[in-house]
Amino acid sequence: MTPVKAPEPVRAKPDAVAVAAVEPAREAAIAEAGAAQVGEHLGYLVEGERLVTHYFASTHPGYRGWRWAVTVTRASRAKTVTINEVVMLPGDDAVVAPEWVPWSERVQPGDLRPGDLFPTLPDDPRLEPGFTDTTDAPDDVLTVVEELGLGRERVLSPFGREDAAERWYAGDFGPTSAIAQAVPYKCYSCGYWIRLADSLGQAFGVCANEMAPGEARVVAYDYGCGAHSDATVEAPDHPNAEHAFDTTGYDTLELAQSED
Repeated sequence: MTPVKAPEPVRAKPDAVAVAAVEPAREAAIAEAGAAQVGEHLGYLVEGERLVTHYFASTHPGYRGWRWAVTVTRASRAKTVTINEVVMLPGDDAVVAPEWVPWSERVQPGDLRPGDLFPTLPDDPRLEPGFTDTTDAPDDVLTVVEELGLGRERVLSPFGREDAAERWYAGDFGPTSAIAQAVPYKCYSCGYWIRLADSLGQAFGVCANEMAPGEARVVAYDYGCGAHSDATVEAPDHPNAEHAFDTTGYDTLELAQSED
């Protein structure tokens, strides 16, 4: 009989009657799962004063590495134990489900599909109140508000702008990407580069060249690729090759007359 190592030390002394109650504990496990599902006794764990948990191997093929835990206790001056609970617990080699993660942490960029909704947290640090009330505003004012992007309940906060800028600049369309390092051209001098209108336009724009890898994407001003508008290739002059056949003259040939 080998004591099972406890995650935290228990100062209570092992109760001799509870420790010796292996068979009553086994009978309780068999009553719960059946004799075919209860294996050998793996040891015990002192849980407290006159409180011991006995462990039995699970022989169920779908629960390899799991064990039956039967907790027994003994009242003061009592000579027999009482079964407290019977549960199945995973062992060190048990196959268990991965730790549960909230949906807000499981969803990653690119997971959103048509019809899905990803609500924004009320305290999202990337957003701040818009402070623009357009209630009962005349049509001409609403037109200007729409053009300026005002009238929204929440807008991008300074933290949100900085977070986006750092992510974009360090991404695949920033200056440290492999394709940008391989060419001398930069987006800020490219005719296909459309600068963003707000403060992020100081460092970012959108590529409008369908042949470029960053087409329709936000690219850094010092990103670059081989589809730059100034990238030209001079075609060498090739000499005209002589005709393989003489197409300017002809030869007269006499055909033999048939006897018929």
